[in-house]
Amino acid sequence: MNTLTKAEEEIMQLIWQRGPCLVSDLLDDMGDPRPPHSSVSTIVRILERKGFVSHKVYGRTYEYFPLITKEDYSKSRLEKLATDYFSGSFRDMVSFLVEEESLDPHELESFINELKTRNP
Repeated sequence: MNTLTKAEEEIMQLIWQRGPCLVSDLLDDMGDPRPPHSSVSTIVRILERKGFVSHKVYGRTYEYFPLITKEDYSKSRLEKLATDYFSGSFRDMVSFLVEEESLDPHELESFINELKTRNP
């Protein structure tokens, strides 16, 4: 799966939150200062070329919608992170997070319990 730039990911997050939308809808969701319409439109077209979104045409209006779910993209990014930095081991990645105190042991225990209930 393609990787998104920071700007592309910011737009994609808005599309995932909103669902089918126009570029003007995305601009409405952005804080001030708002980027130019043409900049957001260019990023959305890049996302379309990369296979993340598609569109429907209503006259001169384009409505964009996601082709890839946020969950699928998140999974892909986590797998790449594990591969690139932890030899593909999620165990090593979680261990690193605990050692760096980025993951509280109580959160980890809760996570383990949740996994046990999903996969008895």
